[in-house]
Amino acid sequence: QVQLAESGGGLVQAGGSLRLSCAASGLTFSVYTMGWFRQAPGKEREFVAAIRWSGGSTDYSDSVKGRFTISRDNAKYTVYLQMNSLKPEDTAVYYCAATRYTGSYYYLGKSSEYDYWGQGTQVTVSS
Repeated sequence: QVQLAESGGGLVQAGGSLRLSCAASGLTFSVYTMGWFRQAPGKEREFVAAIRWSGGSTDYSDSVKGRFTISRDNAKYTVYLQMNSLKPEDTAVYYCAATRYTGSYYYLGKSSEYDYWGQGTQVTVSS
């Protein structure tokens, strides 16, 4: 049974930092592309970042590029999202997801391409 468990969310002031973690189990982690998505109240789930199996290739949404960094440790079956210079508009539930798809980042930005999802962790940025 595949499980993805996010942690590290919380309340932070604007300009602050948080590091999210997502621990995976029940799958061969090293062959999966991992992604982070977020969903704010009343809005659709949106792509944040993705990282390919080797960790050597990443992609970010324009809204977080330069502020967030995705990384992974295949030995620990864990993917991370370092979030710096947080803004109130970053407030959302953050989800990690896993996919066997290895094609274009255009499709990796779509939630429909992902096979497994975590339960999410709340990030709240106060102004």
